[in-house]
Amino acid sequence: MTDMNKEAISVLNDLIETSKDGQEGFKTCAEDIKHPELKTLFVQRSADCATAAAELQSAVRSMGGDPETSTSVSGDLHRRWVDVKSMFTGKDEEAVLNEAERGEDHALKAYREAMEKINKHNLVGIRDLVERQYHGVQRNHDQVKALRNQARARS
Repeated sequence: MTDMNKEAISVLNDLIETSKDGQEGFKTCAEDIKHPELKTLFVQRSADCATAAAELQSAVRSMGGDPETSTSVSGDLHRRWVDVKSMFTGKDEEAVLNEAERGEDHALKAYREAMEKINKHNLVGIRDLVERQYHGVQRNHDQVKALRNQARARS
C-alpha cells in the first residue's frame, strides 16, 4: 500500500468517526426533542450521517484499508456531557438545537481539516467524495443554526 493510500485511508477513517458521531448525535437529539417536525428532521439527519459513513467506509475498502466502524471517544464524551447537563437544564428545544449546532461545528472543522490534508497531500482520488459530504455538513449546520436562532427568538 502506498503512502498516499495510507494517508487517504487515515483521512477517511477520521471522517467516518465524525459521521458516526453525527449519526449518534442527531439520533440523541431526535430522542430528546418533543417537536414532531424537529424530531423528523433529526431522524433524517441521523440517516444522512449513516449514509455518509457507509460511503466513506466503502471508499476505504476500495483502497485496501480497514474502515473505522465506531464513534470517536470525544463524541462519546460529548454525548455523555450533554446527558448530564440536560438533567440540570432540561431538554428544551433551544438547548437541544444548541448541542446539535455544537456537534455540527465539530463536523465542519473535521471536514475542513480533511480538505486541507487532501490538498496538502494531493489526494485527488477522495477529493470529490469529501467535498460533496462537506457541503452536506455545511447545509446541516446552517439549518440547525437557523432553527436554533428561531427557537431563541421565541423564548
